Amino acid sequence: MDVPGPERRLAAVLAADMVGFSRLMEVDEAGTLARLKTHRIELIDPAIAKNHGRIIKTTGDGLLVEFHSVVDAVLCAAEVQERMVRRNADVPPPRWIQFRIGINLGDVIVDQNDIFGDGVNVASRLEALAEPGGICISSAVREQLGQRLDGFEFEDLGDQSVKNIARPIHVFRIRLDQGSSGAPSGATGTAAGASKKPSIAVLPFANMSGDPEQEFFADGLTEDIITELSRFHELLVISRNSTFVYKGKAVKVPEVAREFGVDYVIEGSVRKVGDRVRVTVQLIDAEIDRHIWAERYDGELRDIFAIQDEITRAIAATLPGRVEAATHDRAKRKTTDNMAAYECVLAAKLLHHRSNREDNSQSLHLLDRAIALDPNYAHAHAWKACVLGQTWVYGWCADRDATFQQVASELEIALGLDDNDSDVHRILAALNLNRDDHETSTYHQERALALNPNYDLVVVQQGELLTWLGRPEEGIDWIKKAMRLNPYHPERFWSHLGRAYYCAEKYAEAAQAFSRITRPDHTHHAFLAAIFAQMGNAVAAGAHTAEVLKREPTFSVATHLTTQHYKRDVDRQRYESGLLRAGLPA
Repeated sequence: MDVPGPERRLAAVLAADMVGFSRLMEVDEAGTLARLKTHRIELIDPAIAKNHGRIIKTTGDGLLVEFHSVVDAVLCAAEVQERMVRRNADVPPPRWIQFRIGINLGDVIVDQNDIFGDGVNVASRLEALAEPGGICISSAVREQLGQRLDGFEFEDLGDQSVKNIARPIHVFRIRLDQGSSGAPSGATGTAAGASKKPSIAVLPFANMSGDPEQEFFADGLTEDIITELSRFHELLVISRNSTFVYKGKAVKVPEVAREFGVDYVIEGSVRKVGDRVRVTVQLIDAEIDRHIWAERYDGELRDIFAIQDEITRAIAATLPGRVEAATHDRAKRKTTDNMAAYECVLAAKLLHHRSNREDNSQSLHLLDRAIALDPNYAHAHAWKACVLGQTWVYGWCADRDATFQQVASELEIALGLDDNDSDVHRILAALNLNRDDHETSTYHQERALALNPNYDLVVVQQGELLTWLGRPEEGIDWIKKAMRLNPYHPERFWSHLGRAYYCAEKYAEAAQAFSRITRPDHTHHAFLAAIFAQMGNAVAAGAHTAEVLKREPTFSVATHLTTQHYKRDVDRQRYESGLLRAGLPA
């Protein structure tokens, strides 16, 4: 009786490995793992699924994938490498995440959910031959491809001797448009390349309901569309704080586009009657001031999330160059089916943005109602933490320690419900920074940035965190990028920029940044006192010292330094020295 042997089949095998994984982990373990996880979720796994691949196994820094078609395998590899170039454009070169990829067509042995054999071994050796950001394929793959892939160039590397395989392997390198090195063309390692992305401004949707109380619904829908568009890494989206300057005003699209420096403008309106809603939206090419797409959406209010997703997908698909929509996590994220809870959160956000004590209190009341209606509404918990954080920052609470713990509790709930909400990670990063837990803060900041790369509050916080970590030059670039995303940014952005310049010992630039704050508090005057003391201007330093003590008579350098979150002693000592030289009490 014949005993059946192991199952064998012909397969296209893709082997990928991350370049310099150990080095990146040594420098920034939490941040590296967070960014790698995000690339997997948003880019790599969706590209594999789209091209009909099957992940066989993963390691900490690599993976093995099986395809039935060599064309699918090569298209998947090219998509990953080309999009990783764009993702690295805003990252300093030492922190680039790059992959080497090898692809082979060969016989494999199947053992349950794993594959082995020569076909797999050759793919692994081809991966090792690839350059960072590059793809190497075997001659078998090249022969099967033939002329079926237009726009791909193949460089014949000839026969190569590789480890643990006796015969030489005939290897070809795939030349992608940006070159096989994976380096972004013209990249400088700063945020400067962001302006090359297609840019868009979403103007506040008009409330056509005739009901002033429904104004928040139109505003909230606009804000949610901005947030969802910001999830597309290929787009630069102007923040809601900037575009809402035009709320209720007649606008000329070319003028708006010139002010924000954008290519496209979106206008829309919302008409809400009873339980139904009609949303109209139009996309305008700002250069020629012409509508290039318009649509109307009608539906019951319970379908508002589907309407919103349809709008964002349609806008992205219409942009020139057919901007490829990043994978939407909405199916994986927790949304609410309770429309009343959703409306409470929209109204609470509007009140929060007004930044005064009365509106803050009303915002908290609405968020409590939203959570009562839907206890599993993650975004409501996240925004409650944000609004509570506002009470903590401004001292609008009777017990600051208890409020701080309440912020942490709400964030813990939100994180458990939805690990893909950028606001959750943004606020967690700030919370842990206040605890001087720089490592945990960095992890959540990386997650927030990956989830929503064009959110000005996340971007400016990246610059702030880098300053505290002792990397102020990088921090300056990120803060300036946030100002570009939001030309009408809050004044506190100037405070972040001033602290970054001070940490970089650029005292004149620091003084100029702080001077842009119209209502400085005692902390701003403290920095200005230290700045002018460092510059040798005793008269100016003394004047700002007097302002500090006028506003905060019990001020002491030691107490003030507990509110500063420098990781490096040299940065803390520099600031302490400046404050003492300015004559502030120790």
